[in-house]
Amino acid sequence: MVTWHEEMEIKANIEVIWNLFALENMQRVMPQVVENEVIEMKEGIVGSTYRQKYQEGKRVETYIVEDLEHENTPERKHNTSGFVLAKAFKIETSITLEKIDENTTRFIYYGSNQGVNFLGKTLMKLGGSKNNDKVVGDFMKRVESEALKDIS
Repeated sequence: MVTWHEEMEIKANIEVIWNLFALENMQRVMPQVVENEVIEMKEGIVGSTYRQKYQEGKRVETYIVEDLEHENTPERKHNTSGFVLAKAFKIETSITLEKIDENTTRFIYYGSNQGVNFLGKTLMKLGGSKNNDKVVGDFMKRVESEALKDIS
């Protein structure tokens, strides 16, 4: 299993950053997610499901994402979602935003990627954590740069 936990401060208001994770804006921070369709929206968000399509090169994977945790207060915003990718990987990701002041937000991104069958476990061993670190770092930088575009 590969896990990650990264944090950074972004010089943007918490609401500006949180808005990047709204369904209609998600492609800005996750450009490989080419489709994100609501299957069922639950009151309070937890338990809501979405059909996502993720494009890697020419290949498109379709999977179901479920919201596992959700919090939306003026000081703290948090969402955890989980899905199984290609019947081989169980992935859980969490995004937490903490308001430091009106123009500064702590962005915390953590999660895990676990092989669920022989193929998934083998690919996890081959992939190592270096590639995962790059993906996580790129994602965090993209969130920061998109947030900064919205405040300038």
